[in-house]
Amino acid sequence: MPTVLRVDGFRFFFFSDEHLPPHIHVEKGDGYMRVELETFIVTKRYKLSKNDERKIIALAQKHQLEFIGAWNEYFNHKS
Repeated sequence: MPTVLRVDGFRFFFFSDEHLPPHIHVEKGDGYMRVELETFIVTKRYKLSKNDERKIIALAQKHQLEFIGAWNEYFNHKS
């Protein structure tokens, strides 16, 4: 599970066997969220507040190029 970023108690990561579209997983405590990186659509959310969701989306937007670059680098090297 490559971790891409840790900030404000959130851990942004992806699994080593991911699927398209590019997305990022986020954990904080026992909360979890998954966000698509091109549209910022939340595809899963568990035990996180709406305030946490807003923070995660804002961080995903801020770090979008970094996350997509890490996704492409990791998965292009695996094939």
